[in-house]
Amino acid sequence: MTTQPSKDLETFDNPHPERDYTIRMDIPEFTCLCPKTGQPDFATFTLEYVADKACIELKSLKMYMWSFRNEGAFHEAVTNQILSDMVKACSPRFMRLTGEFNVRGGIYTSVIIEHRAEGWQPAERVELP
Repeated sequence: MTTQPSKDLETFDNPHPERDYTIRMDIPEFTCLCPKTGQPDFATFTLEYVADKACIELKSLKMYMWSFRNEGAFHEAVTNQILSDMVKACSPRFMRLTGEFNVRGGIYTSVIIEHRAEGWQPAERVELP
């Protein structure tokens, strides 16, 4: 196998740092292990962010998400860890991470967390007719 899971998140220069724009990624193949039973947990993550100087490179994001496959983690803990690592990697103006975890014990879990850079304010939303 030529690729391996990795905790390294690579970035590239934001091609338009003068403008706020939203980058949205759907990550449907996340897996980790239940820390109580060792059984697999499956989730879809949605990442939305407004980049500042750097953007997250997609292949490194895929390898990063893959790195949790054999780790035990509570839903709340792993979602917060992922957001913290991404914020550390690219220092976005704004970032929201939503984890939609598949059913476990008859319960679906959603974890939604956000980061805002100090002083950043979003532009007012425009509603078109």
